[in-house]
Amino acid sequence: MTASIPIAPGATDLIEEALVVHQPSVEPPALTTSAIGSRDLTSHDVTFTVRDLRVFYGERLAVRDVNLDIRANAVTALIGPSGCGKSTILRCFNRMNDLVPTARVQGSILLEGEDLYASDVQPVEVRRRVGMVFQRANPFPMSIYDNVAYGPRRHGEKNRQRLDEIVETCLRRAALWDEVKDDYRKKSGLSLSGGQQQRLCIARTLATDPKVVLMDEPASALDPIATLKIEDLMAELRENYTIIIVTHNMQQAARISDQTAFFTMGDDRAGHLVEIGNTIDIFTSPNQRLTEDYVSGRFG
Repeated sequence: MTASIPIAPGATDLIEEALVVHQPSVEPPALTTSAIGSRDLTSHDVTFTVRDLRVFYGERLAVRDVNLDIRANAVTALIGPSGCGKSTILRCFNRMNDLVPTARVQGSILLEGEDLYASDVQPVEVRRRVGMVFQRANPFPMSIYDNVAYGPRRHGEKNRQRLDEIVETCLRRAALWDEVKDDYRKKSGLSLSGGQQQRLCIARTLATDPKVVLMDEPASALDPIATLKIEDLMAELRENYTIIIVTHNMQQAARISDQTAFFTMGDDRAGHLVEIGNTIDIFTSPNQRLTEDYVSGRFG
């Protein structure tokens, strides 16, 4: 029997209702060409196709006229100054903005050709296929095992052997298995270190077998060693998943991403896309002067 830790009232709502608390830290980058990812993405398929995306909060236009393609099996970094709508855009990919009463989304987002905002598409199913890791690690107050098994159980998996396989596989993929394998059935997820908690949250996300993993500043609250482990993990996961990450850290975006999208805020106070391209091009020879000024630290 799996030893479970009592769940606090309302804890099961965290998956769909956890909100990101932003504490951005922008640091002027000191980058060299050798430090920037340079994978050739020209032959890769497209996972997301975004056209004419606009997001409103009440009557306020928060994001306008975003058009971009997200490549499959690659890490795409969304960068830009605070308040330009990066996290708002990220939440559009798994319909998390549906949980904000005043939010309204216009335009289209296609996941491998399927419109995520079509009337017959269920948001819960979208969130199964497009998982999300938040800025602050949010393990549930239960055992490590039960944290990872939570999603599959919610989707009807009852076979104990199958759950055991899923939990071990996901903990291995999240590079956490060797650190917790001796007592993961009993040990609370809340007892882990900050970096371990974030990797547990990644394992929990992988347990629902998503196609895409969204990450909203997943290492901003971690120390450098834990941050490096998260970055190494992303490099491994992109072989099997499409990853989209919001980050304020230019060095991190350059190190881990294959594709980078730069956003800023216009005079109308609405965020918009300036340009998107292979990371090495964005950081060494961007098409727009505004992009060059941002990645070089002239503004931010």
